[in-house]
Amino acid sequence: MVCDRLIIGGGASGLFCAVQAAWLGEEVIVAEHGKKCGQKLLITGKGRCNVTNNCDVQTVMKNIPRNPKFMYSALSRFAPEDTMAFFESLGVPLKTERGNRVFPVSDKAEDIRRALVNACKDAGVRFVTDEIKELITEDGACVGARSAFEEYRAGKVVVATGGRSYPVTGSTGDGYRLAESAGHKVTDISPSLVPVVCEERDCTEMMGLSLRNCTLSLYDGGKRPVYTELGEMLFTHFGMSGPLVLSASAHMTGLGAKKYTVVIDLKPGLPEEKLDARILRDIAAEPNRDLSNLLRRLLPAKMIPIVIRRSGLSPTKKGNQLTAGERASLISSVKGLSFTVKGLRPVEEAIITRGGVCVDEISPKNMESKLVPGLYFIGEVLDVDAYTGGFNLQIAFATAYACANG
Repeated sequence: MVCDRLIIGGGASGLFCAVQAAWLGEEVIVAEHGKKCGQKLLITGKGRCNVTNNCDVQTVMKNIPRNPKFMYSALSRFAPEDTMAFFESLGVPLKTERGNRVFPVSDKAEDIRRALVNACKDAGVRFVTDEIKELITEDGACVGARSAFEEYRAGKVVVATGGRSYPVTGSTGDGYRLAESAGHKVTDISPSLVPVVCEERDCTEMMGLSLRNCTLSLYDGGKRPVYTELGEMLFTHFGMSGPLVLSASAHMTGLGAKKYTVVIDLKPGLPEEKLDARILRDIAAEPNRDLSNLLRRLLPAKMIPIVIRRSGLSPTKKGNQLTAGERASLISSVKGLSFTVKGLRPVEEAIITRGGVCVDEISPKNMESKLVPGLYFIGEVLDVDAYTGGFNLQIAFATAYACANG
């Protein structure tokens, strides 16, 4: 088969690049080895698809912990407002929720996937179900790719295979192999935006407990946190998950060499003095109540035994028996509930992959390889990743747009 542009991978970035290139008059083929294009879109945002974040470019950059400068050119050309305008032009109304997260009004990720696929078909993009095995290079340039059964010739070959997270959706890491075969460096691959395994059994006791409006801080042994943010999290049988935890995991590099600690402030809106005053008011109202019952006004029921235990106190101690020192210990636990990170869940459970094709070898203007003319890399296969909140899909769309319009 012969075309102007061969796109290897029918995920978010591949589909977006395909429709943009087709709109510019190119003959485009998308080679997807799975049965269905855009499968990973269906599980993003818990099945609702958080397509982008309704913010400016500088805010997106601040939410990209790895290689944000590489993304400046692409984001400047295709910002979150452009992503929103694109999908609404395809007949998918959007809404902005807490944290400026953008979702389809329908809350159905399938609407986003279908809009991309249909836009591609309407623009004349050809889809083939095939697994690309190798790139074709001639005179140092990439001129196509081969599968076990077909040879594709193209003036531009785009690797949009995604990372290694959620392999059931088709992200099996093939792009890394193709990149290395072309002489590209692939940085260490590890899970990112992934749940955290903790050493303490306290998490198991609190399994299923969701916290809102708490502050999570991540320490790597230093006095200052490497990450701190207000938001939501969830305790699980193995440790913790939820938006705050997933974003914190993006900073956990070299887990074997470094020891990370997660510290949770359960009442970030209350300084220690005000929290002490609050506890004293509760004691004054019911002075003879056991501590375990007294704290029900302050904390979720599942958390009370853990906080009391961490404070070194007895759950049956009466409120009016608490000394100033014991209250201080209690407040310390409420404002600084700490957990030791044992590890991360497997890459198969990660939302995205950390690491990928080294961006020093890629042109930030159009995502073309600096080593092999005619070869391009977009989306998650690149060594760029961001926090939760729609930022990773924005990276996918921005790199795809830069590639198609470069």
